[in-house]
Amino acid sequence: MKTQSNQPRTSRSRAVRLDSFGGPEVLDVREVPAPHAGPGQVRVRVTAAGLNPMDWFMTSDADTAARFGLTLPVGFGTDYAGVVDEVGDGVSGFAPGDRVFGGALSRAVADFVVVDASGETAANEAHHTPDGVDDRTAATLTIAGRTASVALATVDPGPDDTVLIGGAGGGVGVFAVQLARIAGARVIGTGSPSSAGYLRDLGAEPVAYGDGLADRVRALAPGGVTAAIDLHGAETVHVARELGVPDSRICTIAAQVDGVSAANGANAAPGALEEIARLVAAARLRVPVAASFPVEQIRRAAALQAGRHVQGKVVIDL
Repeated sequence: MKTQSNQPRTSRSRAVRLDSFGGPEVLDVREVPAPHAGPGQVRVRVTAAGLNPMDWFMTSDADTAARFGLTLPVGFGTDYAGVVDEVGDGVSGFAPGDRVFGGALSRAVADFVVVDASGETAANEAHHTPDGVDDRTAATLTIAGRTASVALATVDPGPDDTVLIGGAGGGVGVFAVQLARIAGARVIGTGSPSSAGYLRDLGAEPVAYGDGLADRVRALAPGGVTAAIDLHGAETVHVARELGVPDSRICTIAAQVDGVSAANGANAAPGALEEIARLVAAARLRVPVAASFPVEQIRRAAALQAGRHVQGKVVIDL
């Protein structure tokens, strides 16, 4: 028999749904049957859901959706935080009332998500939220934190390194810059001129992307760059190669470049997310939330995030 919270069992819940693939204009808040935890699962009452580029990329067209195993009608969003309110048979380590965060692939923007309690599968997982980490912040950690963790493990920065991070002000960049600094590395981050102050606050030395980037990096780091992470496209990869960085110490997340590793957050090491959450709780890593929206404004929120110019994370409140 399921163990449940003292909250009344409900048959009604809200969820963002898409009946056709496309952009923010196809997102709708619908009333749907409330899911319930089965064996080995927990149900979470979602309080906040963080948005990522992956969310609208996956649901932009049928071919892309199929690569992720998604079919219509489909939900939206992957990062969530909330409170466990149902525990299925065979589950240990979670109880009703526990604060949790994690991933629920393309279904996180909803009143309830049901995920596997084992946490062995990326984007179908729950992790305990540490004291000192609020739900809005916890809802931003999973996709970007996993991805940054893999990227950092690939280039393995240390105190003797100068790391060039392309797209440093984006959602993954927030984590990558700070994790590299925690590892002791010097970080040079590319961004628009208007993002310079934001990048400095994260701990990066800002440099404007675009034509002449290699020369600007040389001027900042005459001793050379030893590693690079490209979080936007391939510009930083090409510049890093021009500056003599070996392919083995270059990583991408948004482009495929022959000879260069691409970081996939699904491959994050066990415990990577818990460690990131601990760093947040200890005030060693901060996650700027640029904007939060009620779920009824999901189209507006998704359009802001999809514009790729927001500094920090976009969160939906439920």
